[in-house]
Amino acid sequence: MVHFTHLNEKGEAQMVDVGEKPTTSRIARASARVLMSGETLKMIVEGKHKKGDVLAVARIAGIQAAKKTSDMIPLCHPLMLTSIKVDLQPDWDNNAIVINTLCKVSGQTGVEMEALCAASVAGLTIYDMCKAVDKAMTVSDIQLETKSGGKSGEWKRET
Repeated sequence: MVHFTHLNEKGEAQMVDVGEKPTTSRIARASARVLMSGETLKMIVEGKHKKGDVLAVARIAGIQAAKKTSDMIPLCHPLMLTSIKVDLQPDWDNNAIVINTLCKVSGQTGVEMEALCAASVAGLTIYDMCKAVDKAMTVSDIQLETKSGGKSGEWKRET
């Protein structure tokens, strides 16, 4: 029988007790894409959006999302993150902004959700800031790229 760590013996949701787990260095990287029109991408990159610097606001939103992950995802543990990076790069060939995030912690549980939340909210922020000029934008491909640390060790998405 499969055992789900976030369910107790009655099948009720529970937060996993990580108190006995060793503290290790943990790192997670995630990514997302925001697809848009070429005109919207050009406006963002050239800094000509009337709402201001879209990429700077999205970066800050991603950082804030990583810090607030346990407030958004009910069974996530609050973590003392030691590093959060949010990188946003234009992909001119595909009319997209590519979002790459990195979260680090020295702790008893992983930072995958923090990296994923950072990527998701950075993408949603781009959408929010630009929806008036491009409602057809798509936030897509939100995914974990790598994780390290903890009992399960290293994991890398196969390309």
